[in-house]
Amino acid sequence: MVDSTWGTQDGPRDVLGPVAGEPAFDDHRPPRSDIVDDCVHCGFCLTTCPTYALWGEEMDSPRGRIYLMKEGLDGEPMTASMVQHYDRCLGCMACVTACPSGVRYDRLIEDTRAQVERRFDRTPAQRALRAAIFSLFPYPRRLRLLRGPLRAYQASGLQRLVARTGLMERLGPTLATLESLAPRLGRVPAPPRLIPARGTRRAVVGVLTGCVQGAFFPDVNSATIRILAAEGCDVVVPRGQGCCGALSVHNGREREAQRFARRLIDTFARAGVDHVVVNAAGCGSSMKEYADLLRDDPRYAEPAAAFAAKVRDLSEILVELGPVAPRHPLPLTVAYHDACHLAHAQGVRAQPRALLRGIPGLTVKEIADPEICCGSAGIWNVLNPEPAAELGDRKARNVLATGAELLVTANPGCLMQVAASVRRLGGEIALAHTAKVLDASIRGLDPGALLRRS
Repeated sequence: MVDSTWGTQDGPRDVLGPVAGEPAFDDHRPPRSDIVDDCVHCGFCLTTCPTYALWGEEMDSPRGRIYLMKEGLDGEPMTASMVQHYDRCLGCMACVTACPSGVRYDRLIEDTRAQVERRFDRTPAQRALRAAIFSLFPYPRRLRLLRGPLRAYQASGLQRLVARTGLMERLGPTLATLESLAPRLGRVPAPPRLIPARGTRRAVVGVLTGCVQGAFFPDVNSATIRILAAEGCDVVVPRGQGCCGALSVHNGREREAQRFARRLIDTFARAGVDHVVVNAAGCGSSMKEYADLLRDDPRYAEPAAAFAAKVRDLSEILVELGPVAPRHPLPLTVAYHDACHLAHAQGVRAQPRALLRGIPGLTVKEIADPEICCGSAGIWNVLNPEPAAELGDRKARNVLATGAELLVTANPGCLMQVAASVRRLGGEIALAHTAKVLDASIRGLDPGALLRRS
């Protein structure tokens, strides 16, 4: 392993060495050299980086990847090894929180990934897998079409039979991962388009229904809407919502992300809302960065900045407004898991905990090593199933060690990832989105409604 003090010496070279070819980056939004130069290679990022925790490889740490970016800016070509190290980054942004120099690694890795997707020739198998993912996941209607067959598969007992035979594992780790992540589905009616505030109106808010959230966790959207209405908000659910572009921008598909962003900006502009409320951490993170994503677009640069200023995570808007709806007791012990794009990318940590601790009878426990990602990271667990499972199992063990009855988090990917790992480890804990817990307290539901075992 490379000496952790290499920042004071010559840095390590790409393991494949330089090869003949054009420079790694073109002139369209390369990783910014001023941000690269902000990194002093201190090593504070190392203990928070999930891939460095897995492999202990310098080039699979944030400062190692920044070194590779500097090589590219200095004219080195883009090698397969270089791309592999970029691809291995989960984009969890724990390093951004840990960095004492304030290095905007989030900006660096997104710009670098866009360069990779434009300029690097992936293998046919890699291209096929990514094409399949991005022809499905960013399209809510296509995802909803899967609900019927998936519910039938789960209800028929075929899923249990397939699990006993190990068929999915033999077909391939990607299929096995997708099958293990799928949540149990039930019938949830589509929400109305306008839900009036209960009592005095305090705000008019729009709700993003999302792609995976809308298709596989519609009950979370329903809970979100009920909470907002109970707290005095007129709630608008605009028709024709599409993807926010989070998966695309986090995987270097810049033009696709921009197209999704423009459509969403137009959709909510027609809705005329004070705030846009998001209950999925990855979506909220990207929507708050629309001004940067569309900064070169003369038509959308200003609307994008105005839109981003309106975006609020559900916990943010509830804390900003302050509670008016009475909370009923929920005598439960819960463990709260920080979704990476909520805690690190958005800096939203205190608000969810404050809301949970405001519920009578609820005890909140912290999880060990909270800064290490669970391994979901958008589609990272689909592209990298084996290391993602290792990270998921690590997180699940820490969750189970709390002794809590219920794991609470604010991102659909985290819920699916941790649930799959808990099942794999043979553990038992219920899982719920923050919105479901708040909704249960406001409605005075029996705590047992939240304790469906994973």
